[in-house]
Amino acid sequence: MKVILDNGHGRDTAGKRSPDGRLREYAYAREMARKIAQDLKRQGIDVSLLVPEDTDVPLKERVERANRIYAETGKQAILVSIHVNAAGNGSTWFSARGWSVFVDPAASQDSERLATSIAEAAGNIGLTVRMETGGRNYWVSSLYICKHTNCPAVLTENLFQDNREDVDYLLSDAGKQAIVRLHVKGIIDYLNSL
Repeated sequence: MKVILDNGHGRDTAGKRSPDGRLREYAYAREMARKIAQDLKRQGIDVSLLVPEDTDVPLKERVERANRIYAETGKQAILVSIHVNAAGNGSTWFSARGWSVFVDPAASQDSERLATSIAEAAGNIGLTVRMETGGRNYWVSSLYICKHTNCPAVLTENLFQDNREDVDYLLSDAGKQAIVRLHVKGIIDYLNSL
């Protein structure tokens, strides 16, 4: 099974940063994707970085790349898209906090199981997992990357880039290690359940 890691946005995507400019989503997501890939590869898992470029690759092209990989692997791939949430447009601090994961409304059971596995890993390391009504530990939303990829797909929102405390944590060594660890653990737990 191949793990496809997608890192959200690009260098020039407007508003995707903390109000003080310390955290830029494109750079943070790429750093996390690379570290997650390294950890998974060390454990013998086949990994592909969907967007190695710093530029913002359009969603349509991201989906085409993911679907090509899925077909090339004989439909043996999953996709995890890594992001940092925001309550606003990057110009003001907000109080919203927490970690979340999303699947498409028409998601497969595999997507839902992958989301649950990663959310459980996030909760187990002490992060507040934002829960949708109905008791699920994942959110349902029509996000392009999850909706149009053929493989099981989830999108993680790793805390808030416009919350001071979340940004301080995300930029700390402990925070970076936690984000990597929850993704690696959740993905491995999902793969082991197959």
